[in-house]
Amino acid sequence: MLNQTLEQGQTLTDAALERLLPAATQRPVSIHQAMRHSVFAGGKRLRPILCIEAGRMVAGSLPAGIEELGAALEMLHTYSLIHDDLPALDNDDLRRGRPTCHKVFGEAIAILAGDALQTQAYEVLSRLRCPAESRVRIIEEIAHGTGTVEGMIGGQVVDLEAEHTKPDLMMLEYIHRSKTAALIGASVVSGGLYAGADVGAVGKLRSFGQAIGLAFQIVDDVLDVTQTSEQLGKTAGKDTAAEKATYPALFGVDESLKKAGTLVEFAWASLDGFGSRAEVLKNLARFLVERKK
Repeated sequence: MLNQTLEQGQTLTDAALERLLPAATQRPVSIHQAMRHSVFAGGKRLRPILCIEAGRMVAGSLPAGIEELGAALEMLHTYSLIHDDLPALDNDDLRRGRPTCHKVFGEAIAILAGDALQTQAYEVLSRLRCPAESRVRIIEEIAHGTGTVEGMIGGQVVDLEAEHTKPDLMMLEYIHRSKTAALIGASVVSGGLYAGADVGAVGKLRSFGQAIGLAFQIVDDVLDVTQTSEQLGKTAGKDTAAEKATYPALFGVDESLKKAGTLVEFAWASLDGFGSRAEVLKNLARFLVERKK
């Protein structure tokens, strides 16, 4: 059942991305080829899938056009990966098992490809097939989740500044909740908003999304020190080499995995009010902590 959910979500998202992104032959071809190189490098599409399944849970069936919202989220996620891999940030040569964007197209085009994916995402969001009020709330939610105040960019800044230091738990949680959990949480909430979630449902989705987002990053940090580059599809051991602030560095692998498990239990409890309709999202939460790459 879970595999079917993942496959369907990937198929829906990839079809929407193919439709919404400029063709590789569209001038200027260099930027469009670079965008597509990174977008279609084989990502898991977890954020779009979480968005789609949150919408399905709230509506009771798949809301028409929600895959375009998922595609916009994937564009934003991919833009962050392109920039994250640049020499000025994490300086990585491998992403999703392929050479990173700047290794193939050069730093200038990679920077612009990230910029272009962010711009394209908001163009897609502005045209979502849902009520105008919902569109505005979705755009606000996602912009905040990718911004500087408790959002992705702010988390990236603190992550960079924390390198070669010994951060405490408060700083570590701020980095992880902002850098990773904020966009995952926004993906879940925006899916609910697209499907017409009321204030109460949005609050439950937010609690769920923030909890699984933090659990996801904790597991990501654990995998960085326990898996190989071939298994991960990206360079293993980068966090340790850069002396990054991570849960394994502060607590060790076993305790980190326990914390991730506790967060998933909290996330499950957040969805109790949705009954059996929450099963798919609960299974996705379990998948996030049991994955091996």
